[in-house]
Order: sequence, then C-alpha cells, then structure tokens
Amino acid sequence: MPFLPIKAALLSCLLTIQCAFGQSNFGANKAETNLDSLLQQHATAFIQKAPFAALSVGVINKGKTYFYNYGTIRSGQNQLPSSSTIYEIGSITKTFTGTLLAQAVVSGELKLEDDIRQYMDDHYPNLEYQGQPIRLVHLLNHSSGLPFSLPRKSVLFTTLTDSIAFEKQRRAYTPKDFFRDLHQVKLDTVPGIKLRYSNAADQLLGYILERVYQLSYEQLIQRYISHPLGMKHTYTQRSKSQQVQSYNGAGKVMPYFLQQELAAGGIYSATADLLRYAQWHLDESNPIVKLSHEPTWGTIQYYAIGLNWQMDEKAPLPRRIFQSGGTAGFSSYLILHPDQQRGIVLLTNISEGNTQ
Repeated sequence: MPFLPIKAALLSCLLTIQCAFGQSNFGANKAETNLDSLLQQHATAFIQKAPFAALSVGVINKGKTYFYNYGTIRSGQNQLPSSSTIYEIGSITKTFTGTLLAQAVVSGELKLEDDIRQYMDDHYPNLEYQGQPIRLVHLLNHSSGLPFSLPRKSVLFTTLTDSIAFEKQRRAYTPKDFFRDLHQVKLDTVPGIKLRYSNAADQLLGYILERVYQLSYEQLIQRYISHPLGMKHTYTQRSKSQQVQSYNGAGKVMPYFLQQELAAGGIYSATADLLRYAQWHLDESNPIVKLSHEPTWGTIQYYAIGLNWQMDEKAPLPRRIFQSGGTAGFSSYLILHPDQQRGIVLLTNISEGNTQ
C-alpha cells in the first residue's frame, strides 16, 4: 500500500482544522458543524487508506474542547477509539522534557546557559568545540552537535541480520553504556549554531534532570506535569490493555518505543490528556510556559525553536507553537495558537519514515 496518499489524508485533517480556525465565527454552531463535516470527510479518506488504523483528534478553542474519533482500535473489528485511547506520542515527549527544564530554570535549580558537564560525573573534554561547550539550551534546540542517537548504527550495518543485531544492542543499552559512548562523540562545529536533530540530546537531558532532582524521569513527569494537570491517561510505561497496536503504512505490526530513550520520545497519552496539556501551554502568563515558548534558535518570522517546541509566525498566519512525533508505529501532532487560545491534537497508530 503506497504511503504518500495516507500521509496526504492525515495532513488534510490538520489543514481542515486550521482552516476552520481561520473562520471569524469559529465557535458558532454553524462553524462547528462545518468543521465536523469537513473533518469527517478527510478522516474517512484517511481510514480508507488505512482501515486497520485508529485516529483520534482533539480541538480546544478558548477553553471549549471537541473530540473526534475514527477507525478501530482492533484491526478487523468495529471498535472506535475514544478521547482516552492511549497512543505513543513520540517527539511530543520532548516538549514535556523541555517543560521540566523550564520548571528547573524558573525554580532556580539551573540555568539554560550552564555547561552540561556541570551535571555529569565523568570528565568530557570532547563535549566542547574551540573552547565553546555544549550548554543545556543546546540540548533543547538540536544545536548541540550530538549524534541522532546512541548507540550509533555503523555504516557497515547494511543487511537484515545487521539490523536485528543492532536492535538487540539498543534494547540492552543502559545509562552506563550511554555515558561510555558519549566519550567517543566528536563535535565538528561550535554548539548553538548548526541544527542537527538529536534524540541523544534529550536522552542526556533526561539523565541530567534525574540527577538534579534525584527523581526518576517518570516521577518528574508525574510531579510537575501529569498529576497537577489531571492527566489520568499519560504514562511512561506501556499498558498493553489500554494502548492500541502500532502499524506501518502497509499494515505491518511495528515494535514499541524503547524505554532507554524515554525522555526523547517515550511518553504514552490520549487526546483528552493532551488537550489539558495544550490548555496549560496556552497560558503564557505562566513563567514556565513563557520560557518554554521563547525562541532559542532561529527567527520566528521564518522558523525558530524554543525549549523543544518548534514555532513560526508567518504573516498573515497567526503565531504557531508546535511539535510532531513519529515512532515506528505511531504519528502525532500538537499545534498551539496561544494568541487565539486554540490548539489541535492528532494521534494515530500508523507511521512511516516520512510521516512527519
């Protein structure tokens, strides 16, 4: 099954909601009815491309929430997902990690410009370039120069047997292995300048936060985010009984995210919870939220990155704060328009290499 039509159908759902937001009377019954009708049309097109998949959409507009669910949570069965159906949210997890760092900065535990080596036990002279160290802020905007992930996959690994062996290595990977391999990293540019997407950076930040607070990442999420916001369907451990199966574009069952990379993409959540999270992030009078949304790299009129949030403000379009996620078998989108007090969440249990 070709994937691009599926991707196009998925993105059309997002565009439909964004266009509805552009209506001056959004929130009126007629506009809501138009959104319902258009979203039904595009979501149906998506499910026709992937009849084995589930699709859950949440919309918040000035405090009012709307939920839309399509497809099935069990392939071959007519069993709709709901606003509490749990999906992997992939790199949307990174915004949770960024929020935790913002919390630590606001409370005075650390500073964005701190050299990351202040919070590491061993000596890492390799984590600087021309005397310029990697700073905490660089871990959040993909300018640290760290590799995409650790362990690194050898360029010599080209066969299926190689891939299976590497996957076994990843699943047995420990924090001790991570910090050992970090000694082998060689930076090739001054941190803070060049974008290079890195899950390893957020993995490292997760370990740093655990050290600063003397709490596990799971405990930090519960203490500072999920419990205060009443997010009852958000977890860092997979629940087989509550979570939908994951697929690629051809309908093949895919593996779940590795717990070793938890801070980079391992949170599980539902549209109801993510709308609570979105509503909290729409309040920029909150100093933690405000700091999270401040650009730390780039120019917002074109493209910028905050604390693991992407953002732009391309006139005449409104300012947009957003993040997407893609794991082996899940895709997710979270888009905020703080100035209009609107947000969108889209979760599905299908993914491909070019989903995002």
